[in-house]
Amino acid sequence: MKLSAMIKKMCPSDSELSIPAKNCYRMVILGSSKVGKTAIVSRFLTGRFEDAYTPTIEDFHRKLYSIRGEVYQLDILDTSGNHPFPAMRRLSILTGDVFILVFSLDNRDSFEEVQRLKQQILDTKSCLKNKTKEDVDVPLVICGNKGDRDFYREVEQREIEQLVGDDPQRCAYFEISAKKNSSLDQMFRALFAMAKLPSEMSPDLHRKVSVQYCDVLHKKALRNKKLLRAGSSCGGGRDLGDAFGIVAPFARRPSVHSDLLYIREKAQGGSQAKDKERCVIS
Repeated sequence: MKLSAMIKKMCPSDSELSIPAKNCYRMVILGSSKVGKTAIVSRFLTGRFEDAYTPTIEDFHRKLYSIRGEVYQLDILDTSGNHPFPAMRRLSILTGDVFILVFSLDNRDSFEEVQRLKQQILDTKSCLKNKTKEDVDVPLVICGNKGDRDFYREVEQREIEQLVGDDPQRCAYFEISAKKNSSLDQMFRALFAMAKLPSEMSPDLHRKVSVQYCDVLHKKALRNKKLLRAGSSCGGGRDLGDAFGIVAPFARRPSVHSDLLYIREKAQGGSQAKDKERCVIS
């Protein structure tokens, strides 16, 4: 049997899982090139850091969780720092539910890009939700990366404080090091708290299991009962606890049509659908 067929058999499709829309979220990571966006995603998914730099066009990942009797889906969109296609950048913002904006502490241009990105997110989301920028609620954290090395700081603390604002429930700032895995767990916890998502989505608060345990997640989704111990459900004699996460293999970026449907599904009320679609295509 081919490997792909084996994995498909072990891990049911998303449609079979029937994860409710209210439990499906997308995390979008934005920032200039070479600021460490992909390194942050790698830490989130695998706990590893890759020294080699490879330019990102756009990478899509998916993580499935079982947390206290509920099943969640978190899509992760690692975007290009060059944003060659403004329409795709706009669509990424429209479909995003939580955002991480990354700049390098020794690169002022990357900080100014984060300033522009924050404004673009608020403008785009206010159009989608038919609200003013002051009223729109977007879970967002700003990360000053590369704090692990000696550098000449090109961004003053007061500038960062001005950008973040004085409401930690709307925007928070963390100085991190993706290389040393410094302050990343705190950052993820804060982001999920803003979005009113389970804190167990943070990498340090759930058990990480491999793809062969997808069958457990499937049974959990179908039965919606208390998670069985691994010894009885998987034959491995391992207690998965009340929260575990699986990185979905071969996750693919949804089509533009699927993204439009996702926006409508997540939007509140059907009467605003046409206005929301105008926001997407304008």
